[in-house]
Amino acid sequence: MTIKQISIFIENRKNALAEFTNVLATHNINMRAMSLADTSDFGIARIIVDNAEQVQAALERSAYIVKVTPVIAIEIPDEAGSLNNILKILADNGRNVEYMYGFTGRKTNSAYMIIRCTDVPETEKVLENAGIRMVAQEELASI
Repeated sequence: MTIKQISIFIENRKNALAEFTNVLATHNINMRAMSLADTSDFGIARIIVDNAEQVQAALERSAYIVKVTPVIAIEIPDEAGSLNNILKILADNGRNVEYMYGFTGRKTNSAYMIIRCTDVPETEKVLENAGIRMVAQEELASI
């Protein structure tokens, strides 16, 4: 069970990030999560939204280079050690985490992690077998 992450290439220059978020605001797009990485020339914003197709189209119309990637979103208890337990399960099953980032939702006592791994289907099986709840794309609006 994957969700769609949108990666956006953004120039590393003054006001570029504000211009990007202005496109989102203009289209009434609410991000659930965001990760931003940069180099000297450009940055990559990774966002999670309720309606990835709509957001992808809006960004492409605004001349952004966009890529949609399947990632896994998991719900974890919002307590010390929860993430470590999951990472140990993944490591013990040979799964490599390429990158990850977290966010919180409206539920109390829950946090959410976005995980990009090699071999996503196999990683999903590992998480499912360990009883770790994965979040579906349709759930994003309600968490």
